Amino acid sequence: MKIKNATISQMPKGLFDPMPRVTATLEDGSVVELFDYYPDEISFTPAEFVGLLPSEAYSLKHKKDLAYLRS
Repeated sequence: MKIKNATISQMPKGLFDPMPRVTATLEDGSVVELFDYYPDEISFTPAEFVGLLPSEAYSLKHKKDLAYLRS
């Protein structure tokens, strides 16, 4: 099932706040939590996930993580 809509939770305001979490609504209406991430290292917009499979969303995160680590 492809991602129909995605949301990103609130950015942390303090050191001990939770990291932003990407949540996706799939074409069948089910909601899945994909992953969280460190916003000081990589960033996303909800539109980046629309039309992707959840596995492709994980690959996108991995690709951005690698690019950050290599920079």
